[in-house]
Amino acid sequence: MKKFIITVSIIICLILLADTCYYRLGIYMDFEPKKPVTTFITTRDDYIYMDSGDGYEKFEIKGVDIGSGIPGEWSTNFGADKETYLRWFADIQELGANTIRIYTIHNDTFYEAFYEYNLNNPNPLWLIHGVWVNDYYHNSYRDAYHPDLYENFVSDCKTMIDIIHGNRKLSLGRRASAGHGSYMNDVSQWVIGYILGVEWEDLLVAYTNDKYKNDDEYNSYRGQYMFTSEEATPFEAMLARVGDKVLEYESERYKTQKLVAFSNWPITDPFTYPEYITDFFDKCASVDVENIKTTEKVLSGQFASYHAYPYYRDYLVYVKDWSELNFEVHPEDCYQDGTMNTYKLYLDALATHHKIPVVISEFGVPTGRGIAHKDVNTGRNQGHMNEQQQGQALVDCYEDIVSSGCAGCCVFSWQDEWFKRTWNTNHAVNFQRTPYWSDMQTNEQYFGLLAFDPGEKESICYVDGDVSEWTKEDIVAKDNGMTLSMKYDEASVYLMIHKPNLKFEEEIFYVPIDTTQKSGSSFCENYNLLFDKAIDFLLLVNGSNNSSLLVQERYEVLRANYSREVYGFDTYVKNNIPDVDSPKFVDVNIILQMNQLIQGEKILQAEVFPTGKLRYGNANPESKNYDSLSDFYSKGDYIEIRLPWQLLNFSDPSKMEIHDDYYTGNYGIEPTGIDCMYLGCTDGATEGRIKLHQKELEPWGNDVTYHERLKLSYYMLQGIWKE
Repeated sequence: MKKFIITVSIIICLILLADTCYYRLGIYMDFEPKKPVTTFITTRDDYIYMDSGDGYEKFEIKGVDIGSGIPGEWSTNFGADKETYLRWFADIQELGANTIRIYTIHNDTFYEAFYEYNLNNPNPLWLIHGVWVNDYYHNSYRDAYHPDLYENFVSDCKTMIDIIHGNRKLSLGRRASAGHGSYMNDVSQWVIGYILGVEWEDLLVAYTNDKYKNDDEYNSYRGQYMFTSEEATPFEAMLARVGDKVLEYESERYKTQKLVAFSNWPITDPFTYPEYITDFFDKCASVDVENIKTTEKVLSGQFASYHAYPYYRDYLVYVKDWSELNFEVHPEDCYQDGTMNTYKLYLDALATHHKIPVVISEFGVPTGRGIAHKDVNTGRNQGHMNEQQQGQALVDCYEDIVSSGCAGCCVFSWQDEWFKRTWNTNHAVNFQRTPYWSDMQTNEQYFGLLAFDPGEKESICYVDGDVSEWTKEDIVAKDNGMTLSMKYDEASVYLMIHKPNLKFEEEIFYVPIDTTQKSGSSFCENYNLLFDKAIDFLLLVNGSNNSSLLVQERYEVLRANYSREVYGFDTYVKNNIPDVDSPKFVDVNIILQMNQLIQGEKILQAEVFPTGKLRYGNANPESKNYDSLSDFYSKGDYIEIRLPWQLLNFSDPSKMEIHDDYYTGNYGIEPTGIDCMYLGCTDGATEGRIKLHQKELEPWGNDVTYHERLKLSYYMLQGIWKE
């Protein structure tokens, strides 16, 4: 019996050891060394070709980038379940897309769903798989050859290959920025290629190139599958090493090859611009995959991958003399209604420069209320675009991509992602809590074709003139026959003004709002109004074209963070600090860029956008007149208003935290909790001080509600992708 137990124990240990070596460490033996390597996808000149069974046919990538975030979950939680993925895949294919792209290794749930969806599907979805470089390694090391960066990059590539072939197990946290699980489904038959790396930081590229510029070992590379040209930089040689390892590993272990690309974007594009543009944008590095070549052992091929948006970075909008550029452009062919389409010019330049297929693996515009960058020529902005405008921008961008000769594209992105951040609102929110509320001021959260609207089946309120969703319990204040009601959800504060015989375009209404007890004024000198509490905001409803939200100057977040750039002075110098009870109320603005380039001269003055200006329209997605950016709407005796939380200086409404006073020791933003706010309402006829009334606030914590909705932009893009 003892021998039996020992024997069984040894067998179990050997099984566990074999399992660990094969599925977790990637150790394998090649039992078919002479088996030929095959591929079903390849490149020729500027195009991608797929084996249809009757030979290779040209294949245009019509793709959608899928993120890993859902409301209430961080992206690294990979919170979507299999049923969700299956539903998304069906909707994506119904869009007319043929490809999905993911950026990193997801949980095994994604691959199970992808396998199940494609298994008996005569028209499968194809997959482009990315390999992420951990943010810590990417931003902590200025040397791309540092073992923590390079060796983990190569290791993650091999792990990804094992996963798509169904031969890997990953424990939770084993790979940074990656999922976990048992990957037993071989989805490789539907994988067309890999995009290796991320949007490389220019300083990492520049430092690597400078450090090794005189070292022959790092200036070039020659492998079995990839090698570099004489013009290659050390950073490009690093990419060639990684790509060679990818092709070698999959060829030897799995006897197959996929397309290989390296992530790139305008920050490190291969072009040289005039000095005034280079200086303004601090462009200091280039990555050119034309310097990375493939040997005859590569049966699949290589394509150039770019994240290219019409507004970022729009170097060409500042060009004074087209002859100054070192690449071929045709400005005479790129006018739209008298305006130059610099996005099309940029795509033309990419397609002309490269001898391999070019894929625009990210392009898009968001529907967020906030805005971060403008496309001054075609209006395809990063933010403050409604769903109709998003759809038209996507259609226009796609047509530009096709006409430039690119081999395909991927729309960014499939779904909105509540956890995302944007540079010009980072200061205003709590980074640790972003998945738990929908921040309409942070445009980065709204790139999706699929919206996540608050509420399990529908939102708590729609600004549309239908007041049936309001009850007596929502009433907060009464004044001279008028009533003000309030409710809220994960995205907004909703207000309703009711006045019998309301004459919307002829009357002006004022809604004072008090959130913080640290500052505020009981007098607004702008409109000569008095209040019985010191207020922080004044909502002005003045017809469909002149309504806005004002903030007391001491509580202006733009001033507290960007006073030098916007106003030309330091607000924290004693004489520049606004009084606690200052009666001056100012517009609510959002910063767009720190400096401006005007006629080749750098102007040290920031550009701002009036984000406090309210937009009139119907915000109900079921309405024929739906405008997703609408802030307020009037019908009959009622006015409905929607105010995003961040517009009222909430840094985390899920915990009901707002900005503390900026000037009493904080010198910037610190959160403070509140359990109520105070509101009032008047049409200006109130005698004496306007009375404010308390509205209690209940945080929802991590318990978010949401429902999915396909945006209008989905159907607009579908109109050209399925024609």
